[in-house]
Amino acid sequence: MTASISDISQELYTALVDKKTLTPITTEFPNFSIDDAYEVSKQFLTKRINNGEQVIGKKIGVTSKVVQEMLGVHQPDFGFLTDAMQVKNGSQVDLASLIQPRAEAEIAFILSESLNGPGITRDDVISATSAIVPCFEIVDSRINNWEIKIQDTIADNASCGIFCLSEAYVDPKKFDLALLEATVFKNGNQISSGLGSAVQGHPAEAVAWLANTLGNYGISLDEGDIILSGSLVPLEPIISGDQFSMEIAGIGRCDLNFV
Repeated sequence: MTASISDISQELYTALVDKKTLTPITTEFPNFSIDDAYEVSKQFLTKRINNGEQVIGKKIGVTSKVVQEMLGVHQPDFGFLTDAMQVKNGSQVDLASLIQPRAEAEIAFILSESLNGPGITRDDVISATSAIVPCFEIVDSRINNWEIKIQDTIADNASCGIFCLSEAYVDPKKFDLALLEATVFKNGNQISSGLGSAVQGHPAEAVAWLANTLGNYGISLDEGDIILSGSLVPLEPIISGDQFSMEIAGIGRCDLNFV
């Protein structure tokens, strides 16, 4: 690599601010490793924090087979959520604030206890979760045309854009999370549906993976964190005028309008 980790993180931050895209990092720097990418991600986050954002959770990306096949990325990654990324349910979102957004339907976990890997299990996750919540995540890539390898999306904070949570907070112990079904509507038409089992067999397994993976980097899942467990459905591109709704049967829904 001829550029430094600091240089790459600054380029990504500038792309975020200026709403532009970059040539894939892995094209520019073929020896760019996963560890390099996570270091870029941390420095990218630091720049957001220095600009006044606060970390409020973490997200898992590329967890389901359908999303892995769409993106050509075949292992999960993680990113950080900040308060600037969260929008209210029912919001009108200005597409000028995003670059090349795609919608995902997810189950979010609200933690009542910290989780420090390694060794975290699905049951540990359920015990440490005060509530699960229907969630729309709008992913957004700073890489040209979503031409990403795993290192590119890791460096780019797991392609985080914005997210919203339903007002429906429910006890995870009252449901079989693998059988929860999310249905997505675009402009009034159903476009996809998926079960909780799409995410590593069970959404809490994905959160356990996250806790254990973060533990290797000295990072914990903290009390009060919002954890996005991964999309249950294929990613759907968004254009101006689109209205999106998602519902998790028996729990609640999210709605976002894009202008």
